[in-house]
Order: sequence, then structure tokens, then C-alpha cells
Amino acid sequence: MNQGQFGYAYDQLRRALRHAGTDSARADGWRAVLDGMADGTLTVGSRTPVADTPAWVTLEVLHGGFASGRYLAEEPLREDEIELVRALPDGAPGTTDRERLNLHYLTDEGQAVLLGALAAGAYRVEIPEHAALMTVAWLLAHDHHAAALDLVAAVRPLMHRLRLTPVFGDPSVPAGSVVKLQSVEQVKTSLRAITTPSAIDTMRTRLRERPLYDRLVELWCETVEGELPTLREGGTVTGGWPCRVWPADWSARRTALLAETEGVTAHPRANFARLRTALAACETDSRSLTARDVGWVRRALANTIGKHGAPGSERRKTLREAELSVVERPTRAELAEAVAVRLDAYPDDGGVPSVEPITEDVDGWSVPDGVVVKVTRAWEAPVEELVARDVITSGEVLATVLPQITASLLAANIEDPALSALYARTYAAFRRRRGLLLLDLATQVGFTELPWVAALEPLRAHRRDTAEAARETLARTTMLALTAFPHAILPNPLVSEFGALAKQAGLRMPLVEEVAADIFMGAFTTKFRDAAVIASRVMAGSLYARYYDLPEAWSEETTTRWGRKTAADFAKVCKERAAEAHRGRVSGVAANGTVLEQGQIVTTHNLAVLADGLELWDPLMVLAPGLAARSLGWALRRAAVPATDRHAALTAVKNAAYAWRQGIFFLSFCDTEKQWSVVEELRPQLAGTDLGPAVDGLAAVVAGYRFDTDGTVHNGRRWLGWGGGQWVGVR
Repeated sequence: MNQGQFGYAYDQLRRALRHAGTDSARADGWRAVLDGMADGTLTVGSRTPVADTPAWVTLEVLHGGFASGRYLAEEPLREDEIELVRALPDGAPGTTDRERLNLHYLTDEGQAVLLGALAAGAYRVEIPEHAALMTVAWLLAHDHHAAALDLVAAVRPLMHRLRLTPVFGDPSVPAGSVVKLQSVEQVKTSLRAITTPSAIDTMRTRLRERPLYDRLVELWCETVEGELPTLREGGTVTGGWPCRVWPADWSARRTALLAETEGVTAHPRANFARLRTALAACETDSRSLTARDVGWVRRALANTIGKHGAPGSERRKTLREAELSVVERPTRAELAEAVAVRLDAYPDDGGVPSVEPITEDVDGWSVPDGVVVKVTRAWEAPVEELVARDVITSGEVLATVLPQITASLLAANIEDPALSALYARTYAAFRRRRGLLLLDLATQVGFTELPWVAALEPLRAHRRDTAEAARETLARTTMLALTAFPHAILPNPLVSEFGALAKQAGLRMPLVEEVAADIFMGAFTTKFRDAAVIASRVMAGSLYARYYDLPEAWSEETTTRWGRKTAADFAKVCKERAAEAHRGRVSGVAANGTVLEQGQIVTTHNLAVLADGLELWDPLMVLAPGLAARSLGWALRRAAVPATDRHAALTAVKNAAYAWRQGIFFLSFCDTEKQWSVVEELRPQLAGTDLGPAVDGLAAVVAGYRFDTDGTVHNGRRWLGWGGGQWVGVR
């Protein structure tokens, strides 16, 4: 067992236990991880981490890629399923209710139900396994008996545990190319999770009680003989004394006030508490009060009169009106609930066609911006519009919605419309699976490894129109990601989606993932070298190639590690190039990071591959100046932000260096005059930072100079993200 992995899991459990009151499921998940690692039923780093479990089973995956051992499709029976189990004949086969249901759907009656739902589209695939038996039904109905039997044999060992049928009911599938970030149900849940802080609740309660307090003060003021008590400078009380004159209706008003203020809580030394305590003691007069008690009543009256004015005064009236307006204003939680009620009119698993009707004023009160933002996450709109409206705010978020488009493109190769829809919904569910922590060059489980998907692969015919649609979508989405988030490298989920689109388009594109430094094993698969070959070719002679000294040629030295072909020459080059970042003592994860960064540099981390494979040169030439300025400027601003600790500072510089690299890629598509213009625009942003060497180094390369072997030129330095903290901005 890797002690680092165990320590990470243990630390996560400790954090979860601190919040167990609100998130006990999280603590249970990490406890299961630790138990599984200890008894050997969980193997961290494997693509099949749970003992005796095939790769296609959808697992619960916690933060960091740790599997808890729980099967997501092993779910309790829902109400409609419970009713169906009760209706099954006595002696129905199966060791569990779940198995009895799954076997029922293999009968003629069950198959008819599945085929009816399939034809009507009245089902939801929430977890990939939900599509298994519906796929069996279609295969049998279309005389693919052998494939159906093979599929049943593959899933039969887990029929007693997994739900293998869809959730029946009308789904809400976005039409055309629109997407949504979250379902209506998810948004409603987030809205109803909004609560009012206890301090604000207490304040509102106190404000509601102020009229009672004023009546209490008014009643005591009527017992004062002479002028009402007030405070002089220094805190001395002046004016008349209470308990000298008793109103004729004292008893009735006293009784009513005591009853109405019964539930009011106040500090014992607060004016309210002193006046009410005295009121309770004075049934008919003040004989039960000591002189000290009367003095406290007098001071309490002086305090409130001096601060807010006498009862009935314009000053006190104005204050109470202002306080009443605060109380009458609905809280954020109340407005969120009102909006959630409006969302109840929409299908839970769908989205909303427009945000405005749902977020219009509630009884004249504006809906808070934060609530509007939550509702917007359910808005169904073209992905470009969601980016423009800041609903999609990063490449990671873009990756979560792109499968909604990719699914229909991949399914278009299936001629049967009903089966095509099932395939698309299965793909969308599969893309919601969380990735595992993997070691030894292991790969995440692929979509076609699901037995019910593999059974349909022979039925997917290559169609030129669908391939072209996939290519167009890939090009459009690539440009969207680059223009919306030019400073950010393409995140792994987005790279995976781009890979699926490239395959559908018939394009051979060696797209590479970002590898975590803490699990890097020192080897790269051959696709990294393939990507580097393309980058060296298309970027030859460019500013990028000169700035990073890209290799002009690559060998094809290949070895095999962990059963996979690896590019030994690529790993060697990256390690040698990483020496530039090793001027200080760098080891462990940091040393891995320096090598991985060189891997990103020489491949351009997919930028050259996408630009070349999709022929994006023309739009890049037009947009490059703006993209370069945004990326480089972001890098300077990010690195200059003060960090709370050394780790945060190192992370900031790393991310800033990645943005710097993106900017230099874009700057390579500008002519020299524009390159100089962008560099000069950076200099005013250097005020108060230590980032001058970065800009000086870039300026030197634009001028035609090259970095020395130690990464310096004149007063400039090549900006690298890893290097043990020796780079600018980290002290």
C-alpha cells in the first residue's frame, strides 16, 4: 500500500468528519476507502480498483480519483419498482428484489415494456448501466440474438445488485445544439439549500419585537411624574421618576404586555429585560420594587429616550418605519424558495428555455443576483451564448456540457432513430462518470468497453455527413475554448471530448492529457512524441519555437512499459530539458513537474495538433493579437497576486507560466511589429512586481536573440512554471 495515498485518504476522512453534521455521506465514503485499502479490496491506481468488479461498472469516485467501492447503479428500489416487485408472481426467480426485476425485464412482458419506452423515448439513462437491458430488448427484437445473449452473459453476474433498466418517464432532452449546465432538479436543490444566517434571523426577530418594546416603554413613561428621564453628558440621569403615577388601565395593559412578550428573549441587563422584569413585579403598584429597581427602570427609560426619542416622537417613528422596511423585505432564502416554486412547473431532468420569467420580481422585490446565477445554470441555450453570458466560465465547465452535443453526433451513425437516442443518452451518462486515479500508464475506461455499447458498435456505419458534422463541431468548440479562455490549458475532460469528436470525424490527432506530477512514473506513451513531431513541424521558425528552443527532429525510439508502448526518446529529451529548472534543489513531485512541463512545452499541449489537424490557421491569424495580449496579461496579473503560503505561491506561478506559454503560442501568429506592440503593452503591468525578467526575456527573443543554456538572455529569463521556487514572484 502506498503510504502517501493512505495518508491522503486519511486526511480527507478527517476533513469530512469535521463536517459530518452536514455531509455524513462524504465521511462514510472516505471511511470506505481506508477500509478497502487496508483489507485489500481496493487497489488505488488500477483501472479496476474494486476487487472482483469488471471495469464497466460505474463506481463512486471521491475527490482525487479514489474509488469508495460503492456501485452507483446499486441503488434502492424506487416506488414504481416496489409496486412491480409486489405484482410479480410467487416464485419469480432471483435472490434479491433487484435481480427479480432485472430478470422480469428479460421476459416477453418485460421486453415489451422496454421496447415501448424505447420507441416513445419515455425514459432516462441516469447511470450508464441503466441502458443495458433496453439494449438487450432492441437486439432481440431485431434478430441480433447472439449479441443479445453475449450481453446478458456479461451483466448476469451483477444482476442481483445493479439496476440495469432505465428510469421510466418523459425526459426533457434539449433540442438541436442547445445545452444546459444543470437540470431543473439540481438548481432547485441548490436554491432550497440557501438559508438565512442565524445572526440575520435574530436581527429580524428583534426588529419585529420593537413595537412591543415601544409599548413597554410607553407604559412605563406614563408612570413618570414630571419630565421624562434623559441622559446628561457623563451618563447622569435627569428628569422625573417612574412609579409615581399609575394609569387607570395599568392592570389590563400590563397583563396584555406580559402575555405578548412571553416568548421574547433578551440579555438580562438589556433595557427590554429590565423593564419587563419590573413590569411583572408591579401588579398594581411598585411596592415590590426596591429603590435600586426603580432606579434601573428610570435609567432604562433614559437610555432609550436619549437614543431613539420619546414614544410617539417623530424621531422614534422614523426609526421604526426604517426597521419595518427591513423586516418586510424578504430574505434571500425566501426569494430563492419563491423562484424554486416557479421551477416546479418544469420537468426535473430538463432545463428552462428562458431565465427572465423565472427570475422576475417576487411581489415587487428583485431576485438577488446569486439566485439568478443559479437559475441560469438550467438555461438551455447554444454553448456559445452560455460562454458569452458567463454561465460557462472555464474549460472544465465547457467539458461538462459538450457531451450533450457530442452524444448526438456519435449516435448519428446508427440508423434506427430509437436506438440512436438510446446510444446518445448512454454516452451522456457515461461522460458523467468521474475519472479514477491511475498509475503505470493505465487509461480510463472507454465508452466502448461497456458491454451494451460494444454490442452496438457493429451497427454504427461510418457516414460522411456525420463525420463532417463532428469535424465542424470540434473546430467550433476548439475556437470557443481558445477565445473564451486563452490563458488556460485545455483540461483533461475537454481533451477527452475532443478526442471523441476527432475519432468520429475520422481525424488522427494525438491529443495528450495533463499528467499529475505526484503520480508521474517517468514514462510517456508514444502519442506524446507524435504530438511533439507535429508541434516541431508546424511551429518551426516561429517565436514559440525560438522562445522554447523546440527540437527540430525526433527519433522513434520505443520501449514497452506496463504493457504499453512508450516513447523513450521523448522522455529523455524532456528530462534533459528540465535541467534548466534544476538550478536549485528539486526532487520528488517538483522534479516530476519540471519534466512534465517540458512535455507540455514541446507538444504545445494540443494547440499545434488542433490548429494543424483542423486547419485553424486563418482564424488564429486574425484573433492572435488579442488572444496573446489577454493570455500574457493574465499571466502577469496572476503571478503578482500575493499568496498566503509557499504552496499557493508556487501554484500561482505554475499556472501563470502555463498562461504565458499559451500567450507566446498565440503571439507566434502575429507579425514582428504586432509582437513588439504586445510586449510594450505588458510593461505598464509590471509595476510593483518582480516579473520584469519575464518580459525582458520575451522582448529579447522577439528581437532575434536566443536564451542561453541556463534559460537567460541579457536581463531576461525564460519563464518556467516548475523549479523549486527559484523563479520570479516566489520568495
